[in-house]
Amino acid sequence: MKFQFWSVGKAHESYVKEGVELFTKRLTNYFPAQWTILPVPKNAGMLSEADLKLREGEMILGFLKKEDFLVVLDERGKTLNSVQLAQFIQQRGNESRKSVVFLIGGAFGISKEVMARADFSWSLSPLVFPHQLVRLILAEQVYRACTILRNEKYHHT
Repeated sequence: MKFQFWSVGKAHESYVKEGVELFTKRLTNYFPAQWTILPVPKNAGMLSEADLKLREGEMILGFLKKEDFLVVLDERGKTLNSVQLAQFIQQRGNESRKSVVFLIGGAFGISKEVMARADFSWSLSPLVFPHQLVRLILAEQVYRACTILRNEKYHHT
């Protein structure tokens, strides 16, 4: 199984880049993992919120493969604690999923078309975080879940 982390927006800011790279590197000890930063559509500033979400959604759906298991990060999604996330990942492995895509949408969220395609909607917290911090939290939490699956000492209960 491979983890793909997709985020609509700019490249990692320097204040999170080191952490994202650290946890992604650690994660590759368990599963292949890759970040893809999807560019904001051209002329985004001239588009309405609805049109921007639609264009971003079309781009995302164009990149997805039929067999990808899509997890969208959304504040209205289901919350999981770290142990539940580990179980969630284990279930994807038990299903022999080749690829799990974790998607962080654009500034205005995720289009209804992408939400309809999603296999799971996950909320990291009822709080709203900057996209850059979400990347770091996501990388760390998926790494933490993998250490739980291996019964390693990183996670303390």
